[in-house]
Order: sequence, then structure tokens, then C-alpha cells
Amino acid sequence: MSLNKSERRQRIKFRIRKIVSGTAARPRLSVFRSNKEIYAQLIDDENGVTLLAASSRDKAIAKGTNIETAAAVGKLVAEKAIEAGVDTVSFDRGGYLYHGRVKSLAEGARTAGLKF
Repeated sequence: MSLNKSERRQRIKFRIRKIVSGTAARPRLSVFRSNKEIYAQLIDDENGVTLLAASSRDKAIAKGTNIETAAAVGKLVAEKAIEAGVDTVSFDRGGYLYHGRVKSLAEGARTAGLKF
């Protein structure tokens, strides 16, 4: 049985979500990557609430290459999180490889002061 790309990613995502979950003190930093944009949100899984979100569609994000934009989204989500009183998160790569835009977003969040 061969899986297509979305089924394969869904299986990986479920495997990650068995382990990674967010709390109010340590929310889950979830990443979604489309062909054009990248989105990140902090989620409290115990209460089922999205605490905050940032994406490459925000007006505060300067457009550049995809990797530069992803790093800017990481910095923006980290700044919003620190303002909200959150400094540590659990990183959820959403079934994507830790490479390219996903890695850039994570490193951008780390440089802005988020710990994970």
C-alpha cells in the first residue's frame, strides 16, 4: 500500500501529536506551511484554545524570500508570546521535515527569546 503525500504527512502528524501537547504554561507552537504562506500558532491543548497566532500574511511581516519570511514569522510569534508571558513552548513541526522554512521559523523564534 503506497501513501500519497498528504496521507503520509497525516500519519507523521498523528505520531508527533501522541507525544507533543501544549498546556497554558507551556503551549504547543504549531506550524502550518502552504505553498505560498507559513502560519504559526500557540495552542493550549488542555483547554482547547489558541493563545495567539502569526503568519506571513500579517502586515508587520516584510516580504522577502520564503526562508526570510519564515524567520520573520518566528520572531513575530516569539515577541507576541513573550508579551503574553510565555517563554517556553513545545515545538510541533506538523508532519513537515525540520528543514527549510520550518527550521527557519524555529530558529527565528529562538533568536527572539523563545525556549524549546
